[in-house]
Amino acid sequence: MKVTKEILESKKVRLEIHVDPETFEEGMQKSYIKNRKGITIPGFRKGKAPRKIIERYYGEAIFYEDAINEVFPKVYDEAVKETGIEPVAMPDVDIVQIGDGQQLILTADVDVKPEVQLGQYKGIEVEKVEYTVSDHDVEHQLEHIREDNARWINIEDRSIQNGDLVTLDYAGTIDGEAFDGGTAEKQTLEIGSGRFIPGFEEQLTGLSLEEEKDITVTFPEDYHAEELKGKEAVFHVKIHEIKEKELPALDDEFAKDVSEFSSLEEYKADLKRKLVESAEQNARSQMENQLLSKITENATVDIPDVMIENEIDSLVQDMEMRMRYSGLSLQNYLEMSNTSLEEFRAQYRDNAYNRVKTRLVLEAVTKAEDITVTDEDREKEYQKLAKQYQRDVEEIKKTFAANSEYMDDSVLVQKTIDFLLESAVMVEPEEDKTDASAAEHDHGHEHREPDQAEAEKQQTEGVEEQSNNE
Repeated sequence: MKVTKEILESKKVRLEIHVDPETFEEGMQKSYIKNRKGITIPGFRKGKAPRKIIERYYGEAIFYEDAINEVFPKVYDEAVKETGIEPVAMPDVDIVQIGDGQQLILTADVDVKPEVQLGQYKGIEVEKVEYTVSDHDVEHQLEHIREDNARWINIEDRSIQNGDLVTLDYAGTIDGEAFDGGTAEKQTLEIGSGRFIPGFEEQLTGLSLEEEKDITVTFPEDYHAEELKGKEAVFHVKIHEIKEKELPALDDEFAKDVSEFSSLEEYKADLKRKLVESAEQNARSQMENQLLSKITENATVDIPDVMIENEIDSLVQDMEMRMRYSGLSLQNYLEMSNTSLEEFRAQYRDNAYNRVKTRLVLEAVTKAEDITVTDEDREKEYQKLAKQYQRDVEEIKKTFAANSEYMDDSVLVQKTIDFLLESAVMVEPEEDKTDASAAEHDHGHEHREPDQAEAEKQQTEGVEEQSNNE
């Protein structure tokens, strides 16, 4: 095999691949064996005609497509290795020469990973981020856990109050006509949650068991359903059940119920330790994000469109999966938000571009600094994963045995970020923008996309959504 490389532009090359006649003949023979069963030639039983007879009758081109499909993957892989290119998409293939006894000559035009021109990446100024965790933060976390472990007690001797969980029927009309999504039976609603359209929950307070009432509300002007925007609706409601939240007492028994600790003080100490760890991780993540943003901005790279489109594909797939967990399909969301798929994908373009550029820049730094993954690095990662998933180290090793390259890539990225952070210059913030409560929030690399939040909001904000899935 002979291969030549021609640079078409900064991010595309053309490989001309010469395949020797013997290799192509092997492909032709395999194509014949694959296809002969479906070929009929007069005078021969179906599938029994010799190859030469078939080629004389139909032309040898009948076997070309499968022969090329048989030969191309191997010779293309060899050509990629020989030329040292890094393809980022499938190639566009053209046939230059083909025929019995001749070399098969192909061209493959392929987008390749672009060269990165690094700017300054060492000694970058990074604003120092620090969080403190107070006893108040621990108490706040405890309250969340109490809420999660609350019981709902049936109430029969009083009317609905804010914070109650009610079960109700409702039937909505606009100008006396029912509308889609406006009717539900045995619907549950926590009063004060803000899940129904404004004014709905407030008008339920004061109602008693089995009481019925007509309440009037107005759909917001920015409501997702075009036909309901700004419309006044009347809902006939009937209350079937009222429940009051009962919070568990904060004592040693509570600690035993929700943790492995035998006293509340031990449990509080563990909560504080975890909050401190989370705060430290969040602070580091914020500093890493600052650093990567500056280093990426300092670098220059011409990114092929296909890399950005592939990244958009990945982001959209992730988003679609999160929607499914919330009971919402992508098609539902597009219809609800009156958005086309092209418009939806366009929302991700800037994010996809930044992610691809950051990844390319990190790879360039890794190469420039000759950063590698050692056996010691791998062992540390195995230990970390074993602790994270509470599994034996040997189990973790077996799990990643078939996917060690993926783990190495992950370790290499983090090792490069660690190197960059160690070389950075930490400066005090201009003003203190952090507070203890931030320890409870995730400020790391991952974040909710704006349209994810919008999708979840639309799924739960109005009466129509509640009647769909609950």
